[in-house]
Amino acid sequence: MKTLRQQFTEHVAQTSPSPLMIEVARAEGPYIWTPPSPEHPEGQRFFDLISGVSVSNVGHGRPEVVRAVQEQAAAYMHTMVYGEMVEAPQVRYASRLASLLPEKLQSIYFVNSGTEAVEGGLKLAKRATGRRRVVAFRNAYHGSTQGALSIMSSPEGDEWRAPFEPLLPEVDWLSFNDFEQLGRIDETTACVVVEPVQGEAGVRPATPSFLEALRQRCSEVGALMIFDEIQTGMGRTGSLFAFERYRVVPDILCVAKALGGGMPLGAFISSRETMSTLSHNPALGHITTFGGHPVCCAAGLAALEVLIENDLIAEVEPKGALYEELLAPHPAVKEIRRAGLLMAVELGSSEKMYRLMELFKERGILSDWFLFCDTAFRISPPLTITAGEVRASCRIVSDCLDEL
Repeated sequence: MKTLRQQFTEHVAQTSPSPLMIEVARAEGPYIWTPPSPEHPEGQRFFDLISGVSVSNVGHGRPEVVRAVQEQAAAYMHTMVYGEMVEAPQVRYASRLASLLPEKLQSIYFVNSGTEAVEGGLKLAKRATGRRRVVAFRNAYHGSTQGALSIMSSPEGDEWRAPFEPLLPEVDWLSFNDFEQLGRIDETTACVVVEPVQGEAGVRPATPSFLEALRQRCSEVGALMIFDEIQTGMGRTGSLFAFERYRVVPDILCVAKALGGGMPLGAFISSRETMSTLSHNPALGHITTFGGHPVCCAAGLAALEVLIENDLIAEVEPKGALYEELLAPHPAVKEIRRAGLLMAVELGSSEKMYRLMELFKERGILSDWFLFCDTAFRISPPLTITAGEVRASCRIVSDCLDEL
């Protein structure tokens, strides 16, 4: 009989020539365990320093989230396509999010993922402005569907996009944090899509003054400002959303990943006036079957309340600072770039980084690198990780760095 790993490689479509191949038996808090083996009778334990790429913000198996999923699944699951039925989990979650957002971000359109949130945001901006031109930034990652892929730009130029062209026309790329290029945003621009922290570039935060200038320029020419907070939202950077740390409010906010508390959920958020443009000329301007699934919304709302009721967001900056304090002095570490508990530990060498991943796998650390930066490794653990667990994981990381 074929092993589970053999079936995985044969029947689960692969997008990488070298998947991690870590078989998951269970997960709890900041840990993932493999099945028992002769080498690890209780299973090998991994510190999860990725959190499913900033998804599991409240940790694995959080009881409040599990209970919400179980109770909602027992009541009802899918009933009808998005926006037709009044489903309590969806309405309650939208209302709770709206209560925490500025007045101009009160209308939430739930979708299935981050890339669909970006797609919806692009469509909304074109519909609301009547314009076609989109401005994005180099080294940004916004998703893998064709619209989101169209506004992605890697340091290698068209490596990511070229195999799938033609893509969206009338897309222009600016350099991140470059004030001089903002004049290229003009009256033909429908929207500007920006990450407040460029994640896959290796955690590169925007300077506050740059986002202020970008906001001003968009307002001057009537272009909508779209914040991609798919990775930075839901407490990851030390505030519920990263835009709160800057003195700007976007016209459209795209969120996903941790939004679902571990379940698949995304959203694009705007004003009621702007969002209403999708309801006519044509009607059903954006539709989705499973967006805002009641079980996902129940999980997301439960996770949000865990963040708020336990004041976990206030602990993000101190925990991130502790990681930096413990790892920055190591001679193998060239730099640490950080926004809360999203950080890139720079080694300055892709060869060292790939070797480190092998050592991590042997010693029980789950990390990875960045799509556009393979000289640094990622640390983005669950926000629930304790100071003691930060120290314990750093000891293992430091031991592995010693071997480099």
